[in-house]
Amino acid sequence: MITIQTMDNLVIVAVIGEFTLADYKEFEEQVLYKAHFDGQVNVLFDWRDMLDYTVDVAWEEIKFMREHGREFNRVAVVTDDQWQAWSAWVSNLFIEADVLVFSDYDEAKDWVSTDE
Repeated sequence: MITIQTMDNLVIVAVIGEFTLADYKEFEEQVLYKAHFDGQVNVLFDWRDMLDYTVDVAWEEIKFMREHGREFNRVAVVTDDQWQAWSAWVSNLFIEADVLVFSDYDEAKDWVSTDE
């Protein structure tokens, strides 16, 4: 399950439990909508409560990032899990945005909210 908040050019996505393909599709819609009206999007992924994700999510993420990687400006990922941090690093290969992993939510939000 995910929750999505949007403000200005920032999309905040919190994943709780399992991250499913339907959740990822909802994220995609929000990003494309925001990018259409606001230009490049900053994204804050809060993965602290994510337990797992389905294989089709990983594949969809790669496809989406390859096709829409220019839509992103900054991506912050909040997690303490090394595999999730590695996943964020892999995503960075497909987009031109700055991607950083944080263990502190407030630091991540401050960084991703700054347009430099």
